[in-house]
Amino acid sequence: MATIVVGVTGGVAAFKAPIVVRECQRAGHDVYVAATRASLDFVGRSTWEGITSRPVAVDIAGEGRAEHVELARVADLIIVVPATANSLARLAAGFADDMVSLTVLASDAPVVVAPAMHSNMWLAPATQANVKTLRERGVHVIEPASGALGSGDSGVGRLPEPEEIARVALELLEANNRASSALAGRTIVVTAGGTREPIDPVRFLGNQSSGRQGLAIASAAARAGASVRVIAANIESALLEALPTGVQVTRVGSALQMREATIDQVTDADALVMTAAVADFRPEATSESKMKKDPSTDDAPTIRLVRNPDILAEIGHSDKRPPLVVGFAAETGTDEEILAYGADKAARKGADFICLNRVGESVGFGDVPNDIRLLDASGHITGRYVGSKDEVAAGLVGHMASFLDNLKR
Repeated sequence: MATIVVGVTGGVAAFKAPIVVRECQRAGHDVYVAATRASLDFVGRSTWEGITSRPVAVDIAGEGRAEHVELARVADLIIVVPATANSLARLAAGFADDMVSLTVLASDAPVVVAPAMHSNMWLAPATQANVKTLRERGVHVIEPASGALGSGDSGVGRLPEPEEIARVALELLEANNRASSALAGRTIVVTAGGTREPIDPVRFLGNQSSGRQGLAIASAAARAGASVRVIAANIESALLEALPTGVQVTRVGSALQMREATIDQVTDADALVMTAAVADFRPEATSESKMKKDPSTDDAPTIRLVRNPDILAEIGHSDKRPPLVVGFAAETGTDEEILAYGADKAARKGADFICLNRVGESVGFGDVPNDIRLLDASGHITGRYVGSKDEVAAGLVGHMASFLDNLKR
């Protein structure tokens, strides 16, 4: 039995929310209701208390208790139904001034939202941007249905049937429960970020990798029960602080530092996932003082580069490699070009899989979606993951769990 929190906001479709509660109860789950004050104009306290046999959570500071924290702590799943345009905006912006938004913000449980509003409001650019933001954060947004609306008009924006909302939410809960133990007992090493190769005390050769995809994979692996070690190259502290409790972080700067840390930490690991963008070259020599422009000439200094070690290939071909090695390849070009690059890399690196990561203006590096093709050691596509970095991470971690399970058979 799981604990489900149903958050009810102030839309006319709130009258369907009790059916969602009943469907969850029929499935054997314990249900709490958190409601905004505006929602009580549509479904009153007595209805919720009669259905759930417990008080409905409405007041932020009721009786001196932080109820939203308690609900967030016990929740295995949160369903927001109906989700009005206003509530979507508040959730996307991180507002915390009603019981529903507070509970969502304080919880790390999966969240399902079921929007319901007039067609014009649903299709408005602001609403679509809020929905995009929520989805990128891993919130499951159920598309509204088309049909008769509360205003008397007809179009998209109608709340899906409550039985359908409950079905989708319970399937997500079941999938999340399966995923929570998929990597139990495994040790996963993830490299993330971009190395910086010093030229002098203030300058370096680097790249635009933010480390977000690697951290998303680390978080997904931790949620799947793994013991996770992250080797982080030049990643913002705020991103590292958001990792799940228990994830071990080793900070490095250059490719040589990353090589040393990675070789040290994979010796007893079950899998290595190398998402880090490791510089191929580094300056042959690093100036001990800042390089100055010579005002007497327009000539620029010449910086001689040498190759960095190929960490993925070194570990991939080592007798002490972990059972699963996954590499990343960030590429630009046409589909045919990047697939050729990926197949070549898969053949050379000794990895079990290469994640071919398309990068460009709106995908790849940074806080943008990813488009990843998973190639096996022969260069054949075995999967494709497109979406937010969390969605890509969930797909890849599921594939890793299946691969490791098959090795035991």
